[in-house]
Amino acid sequence: MSGKITSTHAPSSPLVSISAPARKIIEHRPYNFPERSAGNLKDIRINMRASIKPLVQRILESNAVKLSEKTIGNVRCLVVQPEELASECKVLYGYGGGFVTGSAFEDLTIAVPISARSGLEVIIPEYRLAPEHPWPSACDDMISVYSELSEKISAIIGESAGGNLALVTMLRSKKLGLKLPKSLVLLSPWCNLLNQGDSFCFNEGRDPTLSIHQSRLAAAHYAPAKDMTNPEISPLFGSYDETFPDVFISSGTRDLLLSQSIQLANILRAAGVSVDLRIWEGLWHVFEWNADLPESKMSIQHIVEFLRSSLNN
Repeated sequence: MSGKITSTHAPSSPLVSISAPARKIIEHRPYNFPERSAGNLKDIRINMRASIKPLVQRILESNAVKLSEKTIGNVRCLVVQPEELASECKVLYGYGGGFVTGSAFEDLTIAVPISARSGLEVIIPEYRLAPEHPWPSACDDMISVYSELSEKISAIIGESAGGNLALVTMLRSKKLGLKLPKSLVLLSPWCNLLNQGDSFCFNEGRDPTLSIHQSRLAAAHYAPAKDMTNPEISPLFGSYDETFPDVFISSGTRDLLLSQSIQLANILRAAGVSVDLRIWEGLWHVFEWNADLPESKMSIQHIVEFLRSSLNN
């Protein structure tokens, strides 16, 4: 099955490409990106968590879920459990942040509504961050959790760097002979740390969340002096076949990594994998993280429908 490609617009009007809140974010120039030097990362992590905390609190208040912490495969995990479970199947979730920032808490803006609407438990490993813990630490943490739960995991979701880890987890699981999940959801996956593709030219300065300089610094922290074409570093170069699960990919026309989503979809389809690629007009890298946007709510609903459909097949 080749899957499909969808260009998605906001719900307001056929003549309005994006919602007013999304347009406000795009127009709020200049885009200021924190310098991801090793000396700045501690402050960046603290500031990012503080800035997202009010939105996380609103998301928790408006969704019927319960949070808990568990150690799975010797990795500390944040677990999101819906008030009413639709299935005993579970979802493994990889958060983003370029392997150098981010946390399970910060991605609750995406994980909580997915759990609440799907009725599925979502498990978010607190994988180790670079440069303190460079590659393959994050990969090892993700596969450690997946190995313990592979019989119960129905889907893996990952955004940006987490999308990379979701793909690497699949590739490693295939080699280890572990049961693969029924579906894979990737939000603006960072799957080629060489940072190649046309969108690195035409979306530089248009993506309000990411720059080429940021991406290059993060890659250097994560895999210093390594072969970036190693599939466990850049899973775009991995080997896929029809035994891999159905894949849902979301990106936007302003996403700095848009080319990687398109390239990945083409590679997967050529290997016989069913791919549903959604490209959102006027939106940026992992726009779903901005959970208040109408487009984010729509995208998460599409993801939930995809998860339900895969679970029932």
